[in-house]
Amino acid sequence: MMSNRELWQNALVQIELGTSEASFRTWFRGTDIIGREGGSVNIAVPSKIVKEWLSDKHNKLILGILRTLDSTIRSIEYSVHRSAIPVERKNEKSPQPPQNASLDLQSLYIDKRDNLNPRYTFETFVVGPFNQLAHAAAKAVIERPGLAYNPLFIYGSTGHGKTHLIQAIGNYFKKTHANKKVFYVTSERFTTDFLNAIRAGKASGFKDQYQQYDVLIMDDVQFIANTEKTQEELFHVFNRLHDDNKQIVFSSDKHPNMMPGFEDRLKGRFSAGMIAEIPEPDVESRISIIRAKIEQLGFNIPDDIISYIAESVRGNIRELEGILNMIVCKSQLKGKVISHADVRMLIKHNVRPNKGVSMDEVVRRIAQYYEVAEKSIYEKTRKKEVVKPRQVIMYILREEFSVSYPSIGEKLGGRDHTTVIHSCEKIKEEAKRNPSLEQELEHVRSLVHA
Repeated sequence: MMSNRELWQNALVQIELGTSEASFRTWFRGTDIIGREGGSVNIAVPSKIVKEWLSDKHNKLILGILRTLDSTIRSIEYSVHRSAIPVERKNEKSPQPPQNASLDLQSLYIDKRDNLNPRYTFETFVVGPFNQLAHAAAKAVIERPGLAYNPLFIYGSTGHGKTHLIQAIGNYFKKTHANKKVFYVTSERFTTDFLNAIRAGKASGFKDQYQQYDVLIMDDVQFIANTEKTQEELFHVFNRLHDDNKQIVFSSDKHPNMMPGFEDRLKGRFSAGMIAEIPEPDVESRISIIRAKIEQLGFNIPDDIISYIAESVRGNIRELEGILNMIVCKSQLKGKVISHADVRMLIKHNVRPNKGVSMDEVVRRIAQYYEVAEKSIYEKTRKKEVVKPRQVIMYILREEFSVSYPSIGEKLGGRDHTTVIHSCEKIKEEAKRNPSLEQELEHVRSLVHA
């Protein structure tokens, strides 16, 4: 039987793949299985609010995953342990892992004073062609905080490494500038804390709290869209910090100018410094990431399996990490590195299928659908019958295949990435208002994925 630690390690890998990055960070850090009796599992959580949230919102997911790992499990109990740490029962024995395999559950625990995860550093951040600009901007920030790029705004799809990079900035200052106060917060937590401060009549104290920080890092800022009071508070916090040349860092899934539900004045603040995208990593970058991750885990994987994973798991670094963690866990249980066939099955059952159609093929199929010449898509023409198909192509390449804005612009006649952003957002917003366009997009999706 798996030990408590091994059971929860395996479960967390699958839970992370089944939840959003922000949700996993907020609700599953600081948790662990502390006991099993009969068919009941006792999970330690760091606070009452986490207990209530997991019980109400995630219990079905957690129970389902635990039962796939141990069919005898029938129920879950949650206990508040404010200093929850991994605990194993002394009478449990677990299979011996390979000599060099180890998963550090401590990496899930963060410093409550600044919310920084110690494993997110520049040393562990893998730099490739896809993220060079964002990495260079982050490096400039740590060399000239508050002056080089303020704010620094990093954007990109889920799982491309935004959180790692922005927390690396915080961890750098924490390590090298003991006199600087650093604070990392998700926009969801910022909103919750602000509303709690209002209810408690301590709104002014909330402002003062944020004024003390020398480096403020806010993750997933898109989640405060359409929250008037929270945006107003962030606007004032931003101004006070910026006026004092204190460094501010944001992340989002979209370019700030293309985030709906935000006041123009706040979008203006987001765009005042440096904006850098982290697009989907290419195959070579994914291979580098895999090699770096397995080295961090103290593990060995044959080159042919590394190449297979890089080709099969595309776009999302979190999925890469999840598969690698599964490989290590299963290797621990078997006492040896698992086979190529085992890896294929893991990917088949845990990773979304690849979308292998080329950009050229996408252009060809959509041009045929709209009955326009394929070559006209690449030309500078503004003819109405060409503009719409071109914008749809840009939208499909971005939304369905996660191609970066600059890459789309370069492919479609050397257009500027801001033109691509505008086109994608135009199609997205029009589709919400126009059922006919949404139906067209469904037909196009079926064509490009056929």
